[in-house]
This record gives sequence, structure tokens and C-alpha cells, in this order.
Amino acid sequence: MRFNDHSDIEGHAFLSASKYHWINYPDEKLIDTYRNFQAARKGTELHNFASLCIALGQKLQRSTKTLNLYVNDAIGYRMKPEQTLFYSFNCYGTADAISFRNDLLRIHDLKTGVTNASMTQLEIYAALFCLEYKIPPGSIGMELRIYQNDEVLILEPEVDSIAHIMDRIITFDKYIDKLRAEEND
Repeated sequence: MRFNDHSDIEGHAFLSASKYHWINYPDEKLIDTYRNFQAARKGTELHNFASLCIALGQKLQRSTKTLNLYVNDAIGYRMKPEQTLFYSFNCYGTADAISFRNDLLRIHDLKTGVTNASMTQLEIYAALFCLEYKIPPGSIGMELRIYQNDEVLILEPEVDSIAHIMDRIITFDKYIDKLRAEEND
């Protein structure tokens, strides 16, 4: 048999066989799931757009809208978009926007969904930064920001909180490495 060529199709369809649970959804759940899928896709596109604006230094119209505030602040603070922070292959992440100048670490996060965001994610980024660059958290200032729902939430994290997260990362990383070694024996 000669199969049809679908080389132009990438990824998975919304109703894909690999995510087969949809086959048993009632109509309402399918509609909700699809709306969440579309919102996530739009969020990804907004993040890509914001990252490009920041990288190009292209400010947006002055506004109280989430995207505009986020992009304009990141450009104003000369931040780097989409920066990976790496401790190990067990623990790393990508900060939406980050800068480190004059002993002040800034990490900004763009949230496009409606679910309330948590500063914990940004605290983990701060801990990863300190671990990767071997900077004690008590030796620098930190400002973490979440941009969501046309608001800016700001946190200056406690040194003990970041140090605790750093300790957890180190400890859990060792556990995972030990488990992997046991699997390979």
C-alpha cells in the first residue's frame, strides 16, 4: 500500500490517539478541554511575541495591559528574555525575563492564564540562578515580579526562603542521581 504523505503535519491533533481520554468525555468536558488547549496555545504565542519584542528592544504602547507592562518593564530594566537557568539535568528552568546588575537580581514572569500564579516558581528561578552562578542569596538583592490580569505582583524574597529552595534542589538532585544509578545496576 502506498500511504498518503502528511510530512507537512507537525505535533499531535487535539483529538489525537496518544491522548485518547477525549473519547469518553461528555460534550461539556470536551468544550472546556478545547478552550484550555486554545488558551495555552495563545499563551505560548504571547510569550514568543513578548520575547521577540524584548530581544529587539521594541516597546509596546504605554498601557496598563499585562503584556504591555511586562514587555516595557523588561526593556526598561534591560532584561534578557527566555534565559535558561541550569543546576543539573534534573533541575533547570527558563525565566521569562531576567537581569543581574549592581548586585540586584530581577526575574519577571508573564502569566496569560486566569489561574492565580505563585511566586514559588520565581523563587525557584532565583535559587537556580544562585546555584548556577555560585552567588550566596544573602549577598544580593532580589526582586521577583509576576505580570497577570493587568496587575504586577512584586516580591523581595527572604534570603532563608531562597536558601531553603537551594538546599532542596541539591538534596533532591542527589536523590534522583542515586535512584538513576540504582536503576542502571
